[in-house]
Amino acid sequence: MHTIDYVIVGIYLSAMVIVGLLMQKKAKEGIESYFLGNRNLPWWALGASGMSSNLDISGTMIIVALVYAIGAKGFYIEIRGGVTLIMAFLMIYMGKWNRRSKVMTVAEWMSLRFGENKQGDIARFIQAITSIIFTIAMITYFAIGGGKFLDTFLGIPQSWVVHIGSITIGTEFWAAFILMAIAMIYTVASGLYGVIWTDVFQGLLIFLAIIYIVIRALGIQLPEEFAVALPLKEGGFMQLGTTLKEWTSLAPQWRLNIPATSDYSMYNVFGVLVMFYLFKVILEGSGGTGNYMIQRYYAAKNDKEAGLLSLFWTGLLSFRWPFIAALAIWGISLGTQITDPEMVLPTVVSALPIGIKGFLIAGLMAAAMSTFDSTVNAGAAYWVKDIYQKYINPKADEKRLMRHSYGASILIVVVGLLLTVFIKNINEIWSWITMGLGAGLLIPQLVRWYWHRVNGYGYAIGVSAGMFTAILWKVFMKVGIIPDALAPEYFSFLIASLMSLLGIIIGTLATEATDEKTTQNFYNVTRPFGAWGKYKRMLPEITQQAIKKENHRDILSVILAVPWQLTMFMFMMNLVFKSWSQALILGLVFIALSVGLYFTWYRHLSTEVKIN
Repeated sequence: MHTIDYVIVGIYLSAMVIVGLLMQKKAKEGIESYFLGNRNLPWWALGASGMSSNLDISGTMIIVALVYAIGAKGFYIEIRGGVTLIMAFLMIYMGKWNRRSKVMTVAEWMSLRFGENKQGDIARFIQAITSIIFTIAMITYFAIGGGKFLDTFLGIPQSWVVHIGSITIGTEFWAAFILMAIAMIYTVASGLYGVIWTDVFQGLLIFLAIIYIVIRALGIQLPEEFAVALPLKEGGFMQLGTTLKEWTSLAPQWRLNIPATSDYSMYNVFGVLVMFYLFKVILEGSGGTGNYMIQRYYAAKNDKEAGLLSLFWTGLLSFRWPFIAALAIWGISLGTQITDPEMVLPTVVSALPIGIKGFLIAGLMAAAMSTFDSTVNAGAAYWVKDIYQKYINPKADEKRLMRHSYGASILIVVVGLLLTVFIKNINEIWSWITMGLGAGLLIPQLVRWYWHRVNGYGYAIGVSAGMFTAILWKVFMKVGIIPDALAPEYFSFLIASLMSLLGIIIGTLATEATDEKTTQNFYNVTRPFGAWGKYKRMLPEITQQAIKKENHRDILSVILAVPWQLTMFMFMMNLVFKSWSQALILGLVFIALSVGLYFTWYRHLSTEVKIN
């Protein structure tokens, strides 16, 4: 980078620290303020912050790599997580169900669901531990991507490289360390207040970066035939020829023809994978999410604002896809300068003029830091609220709890950063998070909402079995115990999901049910659909009818919302590809689905069933 670029980045980083420190006084009022902003933050700020938090560098580098290498069809692969399709479920009903719980964390939710007793405590403790593990994995993921990106520009000297036996701590590690150390200052100091308002500011910067990249990419005319780089299984890269028509086509295909020597050949069973990813995300969305995403719903004021923040969040998130498409187009135009698909993003930024480069790097750092700060803040809450205050020191005052909030935030980051020494590939850690760790949580998270009989013991056993299997699978893959034939990510997903399913069924049926009073209270508070007939019938007839209408509207609306979100994102991407016929079809479908959602969902946002 040029001196001007460093100055621009320096100004941005200084502004973030100043904003965070200004919020410190408000955050120090207590952990309710530190982790939820006293549930008094405006819905549009929560939505804008959510969008910023979904636009991380690591995820952007992976998605750009897939679209660059596979073309527009790379969009379908990222249904596994990068499309954030769970937003459709959060928008329609899962967001408001969680808001009604009035808890601070998913772990605390377990006490509402299973009671303030032994089984509730076990479920809460297991959820807190697994959420902390998940948070550390996400920090590692952010650190790998952020380090890989920033190392290209910061010019960290080789003298910083450290060798400890067979372990090498390289310049990418130090680049990630610098990024996280700066983000830690305002994250630790200001809690959710600082996270939300710095995210809003960073969102504006991200949007300016998107606008610039998209406008420049629209002026690029790609040739009718070109080659893309693909990673090889044994290391190195290869060139593969394609055509512009094929590369920009979103037409579904059952199989791809990627050479077997490429690491991306796992995607050749394309049709099966896409259906699998869609099935997985539908289950995941129906069970709700955790950590920083759900934290914004716990912080929402009411049902209506939970819906509005989701709508705003999803709308803003759609602008990620023209950005992805523009970067992929730019990568193609650079020809043989691209070898590693995961390096398209930093290579494109390297080609920018002085000043613009600094601005873009600041914007991408904003994307990285906004995801990082949200994850850290949400992860620390599990230690403070669900382990320390609940089991270690229930009488701790706010001052002591705040000290633990700071300490937990720092420790989570340190552990996550150290793990980058052992994991180098972004797609590797992302696949494990979404298809391994995520699979371990998927079934228990789903069943807890819809089956009244599931109890705290069953939930704890199901989560433990799934997470333990996912971690063991990763370790066995690393040491070569599991053969390469079982390497595809869907194997780890299926094994972890199966073990968690068996765990929750056996654990639930072999132990006593949650007491009736606790279960009835949970239903009255959240009012989910599913196998709750016995508890619904305990309510007045007029209330039962109101809940029934709401449930039916929500089921119909989510059926519309899933394709609504997908068509919106694909439409935005096709505008940059200049695939006008595809864009027209997608635009018309999107409009029709929007009209349907208006009548089934939007106009009922202010309707909230009251339990007397």
